[in-house]
Amino acid sequence: MPHESRIKKSLLNAKANLLFYFLSLIVSFFSRKIFLSALGDEFVGLSSTLGNLLNFLNLAELGIGSAIGYLLYKPLFADDRKKINETIAVFGYIYQRIGFVILGAGCALACFLPFIFPDTPFSYGVIYFAYFSMLASSLFSYFFNYKQTLLGADQRNYVVTIYYQSAVIVKTLLQMAVAYYTGNYYFWIALELLLGIFYAFILNVKIKQVYPWLEESSRQGKQLFKNYPEVISYTKQLFVHKLAVFVQFQTSPLLIYAFVSLKTVAHYGNYTIIIDKITHFVNNLLSGTNASVGNLIAEGDTKKIQSIFWELMGIRFLIAGCVSFGLLQLTEPFITLWLGENYILPYSVLILLIINSLINYTRGAVDQFLYGYGLFYDTWAPVAEIGINLTVSIVGGSLWGLPGILLGNTTSLLLIVCIWKPYFLYSKGFKKPIIFYWKKNLAHLFILLFVGGICREILSLIPSFPQKSFLHWGIYGIATVTGYGLLCGILFYICFAEFRFFIHRFIKKIR
Repeated sequence: MPHESRIKKSLLNAKANLLFYFLSLIVSFFSRKIFLSALGDEFVGLSSTLGNLLNFLNLAELGIGSAIGYLLYKPLFADDRKKINETIAVFGYIYQRIGFVILGAGCALACFLPFIFPDTPFSYGVIYFAYFSMLASSLFSYFFNYKQTLLGADQRNYVVTIYYQSAVIVKTLLQMAVAYYTGNYYFWIALELLLGIFYAFILNVKIKQVYPWLEESSRQGKQLFKNYPEVISYTKQLFVHKLAVFVQFQTSPLLIYAFVSLKTVAHYGNYTIIIDKITHFVNNLLSGTNASVGNLIAEGDTKKIQSIFWELMGIRFLIAGCVSFGLLQLTEPFITLWLGENYILPYSVLILLIINSLINYTRGAVDQFLYGYGLFYDTWAPVAEIGINLTVSIVGGSLWGLPGILLGNTTSLLLIVCIWKPYFLYSKGFKKPIIFYWKKNLAHLFILLFVGGICREILSLIPSFPQKSFLHWGIYGIATVTGYGLLCGILFYICFAEFRFFIHRFIKKIR
């Protein structure tokens, strides 16, 4: 029965993720257009910049939730309620301490807002109301919502998804109405705060229904904290690695504001919202293999481990190629149809965004196996990644503006993610020469580029007008991405035995 329960929970998680992915995708694109037209580019850029500032304060959390989630797996499997209560109590104690630190740091940062936004068309009343509303919403996670980690560890993340995404969709619809009919900044911001209050209330009611025996307190957690030294050990390593990912995604808007303008932050956000939504969808498709990789490594069958690794790499390369080619051909026509030609950024910006997304899509298999082997003690690597990213971004931003800032992400990803991480996995995990990796990796990449070049030449000879209407755009998108994917898939099937094994097994499963 536990096996059946895990399957049922996995299916519920997948269904909830995909359902709310498409719902939020639709709402996000419609709301973005309304917010930009009704509230203005400057306000959208302001809210994005404030959100990124507050995300820096949340750095204090990175790694602790993952460490606690890991510690909950065994007691949940054994139904050890005493251990679960103790673990959540310790988690609550740590999170409340972090919450007070973030509150203090947030109040201190508020003193510098006039210096951060010296030339702004908004009153400081609007800026401070937005800032403290967002700060309060983020603090709910530390004081009230931390128990949702138990749902995630118990494979009940669908509960969090359903309640949180439902609240976000309702909030966004209300904000669309407020923006369209009133254009009032204060009403729009107030809905952000109300979402935090409402979500905290319904989530804790649901947790009490699912786990009526859950009895924890921060006072008890303080007493038990010394019995959980592994929390600090895991957290230190995971913190540094997650910090690099955080810097990669969160510093760009702040640097764009510093070196370019708030309006460019909003224009850049239009591009990233497209890429982020696609990335979220891809992650939902492939995240189910994480636990399987750990079990595979535990078996110790070296040949099978290598085969599965390259199966996953082949799948990721194919998906990454299709997504990247689609972004290259369809992003600018979509922005034109969605918001207008004046929101198109330089072509070099699109190329750099595609390179960065391609690396992030294909890195997943290497990251999965590094975690499966427990190889995250290379804490110097994320530190170097952060240093390279910020240095190149600041220098590039001062010289070339937005393309120079994005070049920082590209450089750090190439040096650390593309070069160091595979070497670390092969030398410490697989214990094989790195040349085996590069031969197949470059072969996959060559096929993606080769097919992309052919498809671009063919498309240049065929009259097409994807920017004419969404119908034209959709037909053009289906034809181009499907054609590209089929050509890549055929070449992958011919050239790589692991990809053939995957296709045969997939067809057999369907039959």
